[in-house]
Amino acid sequence: MPTELRMKRRVQFYETDAAGIVHFSWFFRYMEEAEHALWREAGLSIHPPSSDIGWPRVAASCEFHRALRFEDEFDVLIRVSEVTPRTIAYRCVIEQGAQRVATGSIKIACVSKGDGGTMRSIEIPADIAAHFRDQ
Repeated sequence: MPTELRMKRRVQFYETDAAGIVHFSWFFRYMEEAEHALWREAGLSIHPPSSDIGWPRVAASCEFHRALRFEDEFDVLIRVSEVTPRTIAYRCVIEQGAQRVATGSIKIACVSKGDGGTMRSIEIPADIAAHFRDQ
């Protein structure tokens, strides 16, 4: 079962700001893209169309070490760092070659989706949790 994944990416022009560097908000998107790729690698989708559960972010952080610019190629490494009965936490490293660009973390919670957009924390279904626990 995959507990980590490395994803290659290239900076697109629309991801840059007026200074010509990647806007800070894109680093969270890069981490989320890697998360979704990790789920696909496990044969899952984080948002299947008919699912009655959801995965809101309950914590996210990013520390920036150097800038990325248009056309730069980089890697996003995402690793499951913790699985609790109700949450999954990830650690992320964004690298360009041997240079660390950013480090971050994301924590998601498993919730049941109710009427009117309400959410209630629930335990992660065993079949999903099994994909992300170290064996």
